[in-house]
Amino acid sequence: MPHSYGYRARTRHMFAKKFRKHGQVQLSRFLRPYHAGDIVDIVADSGEQKGMHHKYYQGRTGVVYGVFPRAVGVIVYKTVGNRKIEKRVSVRVDHVRHSKCRDNFVNRVKANAAAKHAAKEKGEHVNLKRQPVQPREAHTIQVAQNKPVTLAPQPYDTLI
Repeated sequence: MPHSYGYRARTRHMFAKKFRKHGQVQLSRFLRPYHAGDIVDIVADSGEQKGMHHKYYQGRTGVVYGVFPRAVGVIVYKTVGNRKIEKRVSVRVDHVRHSKCRDNFVNRVKANAAAKHAAKEKGEHVNLKRQPVQPREAHTIQVAQNKPVTLAPQPYDTLI
């Protein structure tokens, strides 16, 4: 077979649907609201070939810059050589989903705000900075109850 260099070359598994997930695109995909500034993941749905992105953008995360009747414009940064180029990709809403990359950050901001509010009511100061994992506490081992065990390799034996 001759080697192909087409737009969808070498995407057999990349764009394939998952096991038992075949069929048409879910209707709820079209009902999700997108606004400029939203962070989205570009993931192809091979149930709809229209408005599909190039294979380079599969799994990339970008920011919505424009919302159109059937598609959204997404800004993605592409590494070319030693620089990052801003690419504006028009992708149909079937192939876009809201990213969960900021969920942990947003939840932490809300929890910190609640902790600050509770501390202010009590008149206390609260430290909300994250700390790296600290070394374990020092402790001593009692040898009286824990006798040392000497480990030795066992000889190889074939039992069939």
